[in-house]
Amino acid sequence: MRLRLRRFVRRRPARPSDLAGRVCSELADDLPEEDVGEDLDDCLTMYRLGSKPRCEEVEYLDLVQDAIDRVAEGE
Repeated sequence: MRLRLRRFVRRRPARPSDLAGRVCSELADDLPEEDVGEDLDDCLTMYRLGSKPRCEEVEYLDLVQDAIDRVAEGE
């Protein structure tokens, strides 16, 4: 019996440090006026609710949370 391994072989995922750096870089491009550091959890922890207009605040928090999720999932 011959198996086709292509289905089972997946691309090697990016190293976590490379992935986190790439995601942070993309986030910094999306938020050019924000100081986005390497630790995205700090962005949420240090953020003060009400410091931006509501629509900007929601967008900022969504983008940061999405970036955190991408790094956690390894995308």
